[in-house]
Amino acid sequence: MSVLTAATDQSFCAPLPVLGKDVTVPLVTGGEVTYAALDYAASAPALQRVWDDVAAYAPYYGSVHRGAGYLSQLSTDLFESSRVTVAEFLGCRDDDQVVFTRSTTDSLNLLAAALPADCQVFVFETEHHASLLPWRDARVTYLNAPRTPDQAVETLERALAGRDPYGPALVCVTGASNVTGELWPVKELAAAAHAHGARIVLDAAQLAPHHPVDIAELDVDWVAFSGHKLYAPFGSGVLAGRSDWLTAAEPYLAGGGASRQVARRADGGVDVEWHTTAARHEAGSPNVIGVYSIASACKALTEAGFDSLVAREQRLVADVRAGLAEVPEVKVLSLFGDDAPRVGVISFVVAGWNSSHFAAALSAEYGIGVRDGLFCAHPLVRTLLGSDPQDVGECGAPEAEPGQKSLNAIRVSFGAGTPDEHVERFLRAVKELVSEGAQWKYRTEDGRCVPDRGTATQV
Repeated sequence: MSVLTAATDQSFCAPLPVLGKDVTVPLVTGGEVTYAALDYAASAPALQRVWDDVAAYAPYYGSVHRGAGYLSQLSTDLFESSRVTVAEFLGCRDDDQVVFTRSTTDSLNLLAAALPADCQVFVFETEHHASLLPWRDARVTYLNAPRTPDQAVETLERALAGRDPYGPALVCVTGASNVTGELWPVKELAAAAHAHGARIVLDAAQLAPHHPVDIAELDVDWVAFSGHKLYAPFGSGVLAGRSDWLTAAEPYLAGGGASRQVARRADGGVDVEWHTTAARHEAGSPNVIGVYSIASACKALTEAGFDSLVAREQRLVADVRAGLAEVPEVKVLSLFGDDAPRVGVISFVVAGWNSSHFAAALSAEYGIGVRDGLFCAHPLVRTLLGSDPQDVGECGAPEAEPGQKSLNAIRVSFGAGTPDEHVERFLRAVKELVSEGAQWKYRTEDGRCVPDRGTATQV
C-alpha cells in the first residue's frame, strides 16, 4: 500500500462548510433536530464554496462552444478551464484527456464502449456495479474477493498470466470500497497489469472525495469519478486518462459537438468527420454547471489542504470504529481486516436487528441519515455476509440473531463536511437502540421500513 495511505500530517482542520448543515428534521417521537447527514458515500452535500461559485456564474450562463456572444464565450472559457483544473487535480500526464460525463457509471460505460476488439477485462467481484457491469461486449474474467491487499495483487497476476499475451486487456479496480471503505493497493495492481501488457482503470468514486488521486504517480491509465460524491451534486462526472483508445473508438453519442464536419454525399448519405479531442465523446449541450461545480470542488479541496482533511477524517474513522467496537452486538464488515487503511465508509450489522429497521430508527428517532441494503455491490456484500440472492427479510424480523446470517447491512459514511457532533450522536444512537430498543413501531411499506404512523403509539 505504498501510495494510498493515511496522511502523516496530524494537524486537523475544521469541517468544510456544506449546504444543509443547519437543516432540521422532525422526529417521530416529537420535536426536531439538526439533520446528521452520514450517507456521503451515496451523495455528499454540496460544499458552500461550490454553491457560491455556481451562484456567481449563473447569471452569465450561456451556450458552450461556437457561440459568438459574450456569455457563450465566457461559458466556453469556463468549461475548458474547468477541464484544466480537473487535470491538475488528478495529476494528469501531458497527453491525457479529461472527458466530462454524467457520473462514474457513465464514465466506465464510455470506456467499455471504447475498448478495442476482443479486449479481455479483469474485474474483482468486490466492485461496485458501476465498474462490475459495463463490460458486456468484452471477454470478462471475474476475480474472487481477496482477503488481503497482497492477495489481490497475487490473484490479478495469476489471472493475467493466463491471458492472450498479444491481445488488448483492461483491469478495472476500485480505489476505496464503497462498502468497507478499505483502500486497495492501486499502484501495485497497476504495476502487475502493466507487467502483463494490460491497462488499468481506477474507479475513484469513493477515493477522490477522501484522498488525493495522482494518475501519474499511481501509474493508472484512466480514472473515473462522480461530482455528486465530490461535493458537487450537479450531475456530472469525469473520465481522465490515455487518449488513444478513446480517439480510435466511435463517439459514445453521435450528435452535435462530437462532429467536426458533416457533409451530404451524392448517394444521399452523409460523411462525418469526428473530433479527435475529448469533444468526440461529449456530444450534445454539455452540463456546464456540473462541470464547473466539479472544478470548484477540486479547487476547494486542494486549497483546504488534503493532508489536513485526510487527518481529520482518519480521526473520525477511528472514533466510529472504537465506538462500534464497544457494542458486542455490532459486527463491522471488512475484507482486509481491522488494520487496513480506509476512508470514511463503514458498513456493519447488528445482532437481533433487521438492518432496514435499524436504519429507519436512526432516521426517525435521531435525525441521522445512513444507508442500508447491498449498496450496489451485491456480490461483495453477500460474500461478507454469507447470504444468498434468494434470502429476503421483512422490517422488524430479526436477521442477525447469533448463529444467523444477515441479509443486508447498514452503512455510515462521512467526509470533509461532517461535524464531530454527528458522529457522536450516531454512536450514542447505536448504543441506545441496541441496549433499549426502538421507541416506535415500524412496518414495511413499498419494500422499505418506515415508522408506523397510523397507530401513533410508541413501543
